[in-house]
Amino acid sequence: MAVAADGVRRPAVMADVARLAGVSLQTVSRVVNGGDHIRPETRARVQEAIGRLGYRPNKAARALATTRTATIGVIVTEGSLWGPRSVQRTVEQVARQAGYFVGSVSLDVVARPELTSAVDHLLSQSVEGVIMIAGYDEALQLVRQQDVGVPFVVVMGDVPEGGGDTRDEQFDAARRATRHLLELGHVEVAHVAGPANWVEARAREAGWRAELAATGLRPAEPLRGDWSAASGYAVGRRLAADEAVTAVFAANDEMALGVLRALAEAGRAVPGDVSVVGFDDIPSAEYLVPPLTTMRQDMTALGRLAVCRLDAAIRGSDEELPPAPAVELVVRASTGPRRGPAG
Repeated sequence: MAVAADGVRRPAVMADVARLAGVSLQTVSRVVNGGDHIRPETRARVQEAIGRLGYRPNKAARALATTRTATIGVIVTEGSLWGPRSVQRTVEQVARQAGYFVGSVSLDVVARPELTSAVDHLLSQSVEGVIMIAGYDEALQLVRQQDVGVPFVVVMGDVPEGGGDTRDEQFDAARRATRHLLELGHVEVAHVAGPANWVEARAREAGWRAELAATGLRPAEPLRGDWSAASGYAVGRRLAADEAVTAVFAANDEMALGVLRALAEAGRAVPGDVSVVGFDDIPSAEYLVPPLTTMRQDMTALGRLAVCRLDAAIRGSDEELPPAPAVELVVRASTGPRRGPAG
């Protein structure tokens, strides 16, 4: 807020920001609208002034002046899961830093009426583009059938145009996770798979199968969970009863957490009796007992890539986009050599 000559507090305007930061109105406008060619120290000074004054750009005035609303929409499904939730948080933060206003809609159920209603709600706010965070078939199919009229970017499960195929990356990462266990001498590598209607779950399962086949091993059928720790615990109890299984690759860390509990309750030591690998590297993974070996996904980079793609589409730019973030094997104490002969 700013204080007028009569002592009355009023909402800050751009001139107040310029005065406090010691820059021109044009410079403030360029910072607010995400303009380029501004020195970092100048941008920081303007942003500090904006924060101190609580300045809020006039959305209507910006739209009239630029014929743009600088507003994007975000639709998120399965927002209770760590991956979608992390991507959403990054998308909203990075979009605001890029000068966009962000309107978000969370969907518990994705069917045509719900998705259509969410899109209509965002379009009523004159969004210039939409990012949807969804990874399962029904949502992706509905998105492809939507005629939105503005750029539409899908994160998790879809192919990022110009940025590499995330499904290939998931497939390759699952192969590396399985290879890590095989190189430790394990010959019975079980898989706790994600839901069959998720693109990423299928890619990870396919990578596990491919790596076992490449070494002449025939995989047993995977045990399927729903991404939750509870489902990992349920299938983990079955795995714990099979002494032939000495290694488990879980399609995400939450299910791996459930597997670890089931093995502990059955008296099977990790990694002495069974090695466990997860996927995602959730913040708690390194604090589990034992710390979890996992495939690290950079959800922050994934969210940034989504904003880059949408921004380029809105601006009609054909600039080269950054590649999809790589998935990294993080070895911790939950994996170790197989006991006894490896044959």
